[in-house]
Amino acid sequence: MLAVCWLIDMEKPISNLKTQTWGKFAIIATPWFWLAIFFVLPFLFVLKISLSEAALQQPPYLPFIREFEDGLMTIAINFSNFSILLEDPLYLTALENSMTIAGISTLIALLIGYPMAYAIAKAPQHWRLPLLMLIILPFWTSFLIRVYAWIGILKNNGLINNTLMWLGITDQPLEILYTPIAVYIGIVYSYLPFVILPLYATLIRMDDTLLEAAADLGCKPWKQFLTITLPLSMPGIIAGGMLVFIPVMGEFVIPDLLGGPNTLMIGKLMWIEFFNNKDWPVASALAVVLLTVLIIPFVLWQHYERRQETQS
Repeated sequence: MLAVCWLIDMEKPISNLKTQTWGKFAIIATPWFWLAIFFVLPFLFVLKISLSEAALQQPPYLPFIREFEDGLMTIAINFSNFSILLEDPLYLTALENSMTIAGISTLIALLIGYPMAYAIAKAPQHWRLPLLMLIILPFWTSFLIRVYAWIGILKNNGLINNTLMWLGITDQPLEILYTPIAVYIGIVYSYLPFVILPLYATLIRMDDTLLEAAADLGCKPWKQFLTITLPLSMPGIIAGGMLVFIPVMGEFVIPDLLGGPNTLMIGKLMWIEFFNNKDWPVASALAVVLLTVLIIPFVLWQHYERRQETQS
């Protein structure tokens, strides 16, 4: 009887251990499964199209595996789509413009968003939630409607030009719409919350006693910011910068509506290749190149996080 009871008691820890093991496996496997379904598989499908040959059919590309009349089957891989991207200066110019606009927009968003996030983090407790709601509130409106609203603000007879002429600052309307300036305005306005929110989350966790100790030792406020606040907020700066830079690289709506035909970005070029030229292989090759370029900052971010964990 005692032996039977001892066996029953021994089975409970074993079953609990199996349950914990399966639970840990499910928690770890869920994000990997999500990543495989919604990232790896679509990327492999786009990569397959980029290595195909364009054709006048539906879908407008030839399959990898082709069967001929004599029963033979061949695998045809076409790398010419990537060589076109390197040979034609149009694609290189679009990639360069995308990187330039994304980099400058990210820098402007950080310069504007950092003081706003810092002010919200240092505001009284009862003011923080309303201020954050004001930052999040534009997301309740359609992205397309918000971009269209800037057309009415930036056009020649829009709000800005009418105000400047009414104040006597200028005698004639300024050409703002359909210029790179309008693109920067639309991008910074649309993606500014993606900078403020991670910066706020980083700044709110900062230990204020470090600043108090530095002040007691005679450190000036500007030096406190440069030596304490800014280095400790670097994870928020990197996260906010990536949340702006990565989607802006493939942005299509804002350059098309506010930048006009002279603003050439890789996202707009992919749209033209997909829907106007019906050249899916070249468009897919553009998407693969864009994704490869965007992996670089992500890898650098991961390297920075690992280094920070090692130092800590």
